[in-house]
Amino acid sequence: MTKRRASLFSGLLVGGLCALAGQASAFDKAAADHVLQFAREQLNKTATNPDIPTDRYPKVTTDQNTWRLVRNDDPVDWTQGFFPGLLWLMYEQTGDSTWRDRADAWTRNLEIQKTNTESHDVGFKMYPSYGQAWRLTGDPYYRDVLLTAAGSLAKRFDPTVGIISCCDWNSPDWEVPLVVDTMVNLELLFWGAGNGGDPAWREMALSHAMRTLKDMVRPDGGTYHVVDYDRAGNIRSRETFQGYADESTWARGQAWAIYGYTLAYRFTRDERMLEAAQKVTDYYLDRLPPGWVPYWDFQAPPGQREKDSSAAAAVASALLELNTFVTDPVVAQRYREAAVQMLDSLSSPAYLAEGSPSPGILLHGVAFNRNPIKPEGDAIDKSLIYGDYYFVEALMRYQQSQVPPEEPEEPEEPEEPEEPEEPEPSVRTEVRDDGCAAAPGGTLAVAGLVLWLLRSRRRSRATG
Repeated sequence: MTKRRASLFSGLLVGGLCALAGQASAFDKAAADHVLQFAREQLNKTATNPDIPTDRYPKVTTDQNTWRLVRNDDPVDWTQGFFPGLLWLMYEQTGDSTWRDRADAWTRNLEIQKTNTESHDVGFKMYPSYGQAWRLTGDPYYRDVLLTAAGSLAKRFDPTVGIISCCDWNSPDWEVPLVVDTMVNLELLFWGAGNGGDPAWREMALSHAMRTLKDMVRPDGGTYHVVDYDRAGNIRSRETFQGYADESTWARGQAWAIYGYTLAYRFTRDERMLEAAQKVTDYYLDRLPPGWVPYWDFQAPPGQREKDSSAAAAVASALLELNTFVTDPVVAQRYREAAVQMLDSLSSPAYLAEGSPSPGILLHGVAFNRNPIKPEGDAIDKSLIYGDYYFVEALMRYQQSQVPPEEPEEPEEPEEPEEPEEPEPSVRTEVRDDGCAAAPGGTLAVAGLVLWLLRSRRRSRATG
């Protein structure tokens, strides 16, 4: 078989299989580049807005399509780290010092949070901001602030229960509360333990992850939002705060579990973390509605099924990391293809803010939907700064995953004498690293493959 005919066969085969599987996605590197360019435009507008000083941080959009801002010293709000985190990601994308200077300004004004011991969310505040700063610059100033912040978070560890107690602001309703969101905050402790901080921080984070797995993750892989304990470590309640009902699964909470167990495995290589990540991921993927973006709660009843783009963005980012850890190639491909489909949906006009008056990047996020705790809800169907952060992170992870590893060149084999050329299909048959999305169209590919096989079979009969 000639090289050209072998290449044609491979392309048609991949295209045919992908068409039969129904998994092809239109998303590719060019689409990611376009969305990231739009993100830069939106973030530039926000960063140069004179109404947003460097000690105020975008959180959610208002009905007037402006950003609602949060003060740098607000001890309870959890979202201040995401805007400087986005600016650091823009610096990484462009190498332009303008983005670095902007990111640094909004980051340094968060230093006040490094001694905040009132909430588990010091991780959300500090790791996207100071963590990205340290990763991209190596400046010891950022590292030292992060280590102080990790020490503050560690003070919330309850050794009797074995968890990071989430917060003080809901007493006396909760005594020692565990919330699923904390799984992402563990990144600060894991990082700190490995970068000059107390090695015990790693064991605290792992203890928290294991207690979450035992008491919060249901047998089917769904999650409670809150588990509250008494001071002796006995469970007082399993409930929700932001979900539809105590026994339902809040979509962004499930996203935090997927993201959190994935990063826990990255830091520990503990197989229990990988198994947990797959368990909560499979629950999420098995229950997604059409369009790859979840309802704000998986059990939300008809009439209350607003989509939450922020949950989809966080999961897409997590899966682009998780698929690299999974050893089963079928499962790994499922996770990667799901992430690409999510990015495809989020990049479409249905969710991308391009052409809209929103200052954000993604539309249709749900911060806090209506439930008995907050009957009016908050920021429903809005742009959310944390949704934008995880979306951009996912896009960059996708781009980085598209870079093929360098391989040594192999000497060319001598070609066999070529048979007379036959007409080739007019479709492209190049097979790219992005899998089914790059293969030929389904119908043409299957038809071409069948014709090729029939032609080959006739030749083999004629020759003996």
